[in-house]
Amino acid sequence: MTTLVYLEHHDGELLKGALGVLGKAASLGEAHGVVLGSGIAGLAEEAGRFGATKVYVVDDPALEAPLPQPRVDAVAGLVQAQGVETVLFANSVLAADIAAALAARLDAGLNWQLADLVVEGDGLVGKQAALGDSVMVDVGWTRTPRLALFRTAAFDPVETGGQADVEPVSVSFEGFSVAARLVEHLQEEASGPSIEEAEIIVAGGRGLGGPENFTVIEELAAALGGAVAATRAVVDAGWYPYSTQVGQTGKTVSPKLYVACGISGAIQHKVGMQGSGVIVAINKDRNAPIFEFCDLGVVGDLHSVVPKLTELVKARRGG
Repeated sequence: MTTLVYLEHHDGELLKGALGVLGKAASLGEAHGVVLGSGIAGLAEEAGRFGATKVYVVDDPALEAPLPQPRVDAVAGLVQAQGVETVLFANSVLAADIAAALAARLDAGLNWQLADLVVEGDGLVGKQAALGDSVMVDVGWTRTPRLALFRTAAFDPVETGGQADVEPVSVSFEGFSVAARLVEHLQEEASGPSIEEAEIIVAGGRGLGGPENFTVIEELAAALGGAVAATRAVVDAGWYPYSTQVGQTGKTVSPKLYVACGISGAIQHKVGMQGSGVIVAINKDRNAPIFEFCDLGVVGDLHSVVPKLTELVKARRGG
């Protein structure tokens, strides 16, 4: 079974989510990747280390801007020319646009926000969360090509040390696909790792009491070398940026360590961080739901516990 994975990249690096999906595809059979852009030499070789046996490279000025339609043309042409039966995407704004438009272009089925993919018999079955992530359901496709978009942080990249055959590909673009122009690309300024990429996350909830108290969360995150996250209630109240929201209507994360401070642990937040390696909860309410699924719980006032924890971390790391 050969699968094609869309390998999204930013700032000269393949995204962690795409490499994770590539590794999943490799575990199911032969995995091919496709890299699209302008001046992207070198990215294809990296994909070989994460499970790709072949990488198609479409290097064209029409693909310089992060616009979906030219990429739909490129992937659609490749799928049709190579007889690809399965195309996988890691979740992002751009990938979601491409996957949806590709489904319309090819009259193909698209399963959205999958958590896993398995081989059953001669076909593939997707695993999708339902009912607020309280159950997992099986989803499938009635015909090929099968398209699948995986939820954020569904898989971690795993280096295999392999090499990929790199095949340059030329494609043609529809007139309407290259009619749009990107006039400005604004990027939020941020320091430290993003919550999607961070191995350590310190998250704050309404138990902080106010936006001014997020400094204690930021100081602990800085001491640990991690990122800061927030709950929906905090974001809705304007205490912290939306880009840091974890949960059902925010982002899904899977760091090695997740420290939840003043977070009750409602199901809407749980679904966004339950894939974390170790979950530590700090809350003064001993009956908070988060204590039912955390690995280590601390019952206490976070305003006393967190600063002391920060001091201990700094002391252990030598300042």
